[in-house]
Amino acid sequence: MADKLSFALVSPERELFNGEVDQVVVPGSEGEFGVLPNHSPVMSVIRPGALKVLSDGAERRIFVNGGFADVTPEGLTVLAEEAIDLADIDAAQIEQELKNASEDLRDANSDAKREAAQRAVARLESIRAALAR
Repeated sequence: MADKLSFALVSPERELFNGEVDQVVVPGSEGEFGVLPNHSPVMSVIRPGALKVLSDGAERRIFVNGGFADVTPEGLTVLAEEAIDLADIDAAQIEQELKNASEDLRDANSDAKREAAQRAVARLESIRAALAR
């Protein structure tokens, strides 16, 4: 049997994944990087994007919005601020939420409301981009 990578994905709400996989492609702050079994240790900040989990010929894509990836001799742990399986996302709903957030941004009458709306728009645009790939 070929080597497998021990991989855990944890968000503040719950552990989303914990198991053995072939490879994980992480959207790092310096660019995407692949993690295979026996990878050299590294720690990276995660940028919003799709985490790709490859195992036995199947690919699972999970949107992550910030966090850290930690590669150790034991495997890969991703601590994500937010993580959503892209298979569970309705693209039409994201488009409607993006439209609403853009309207909120346009109508914002204070710095706090403007900043919150900008964060919402950026998050939804990142999810839309991850779905498009």
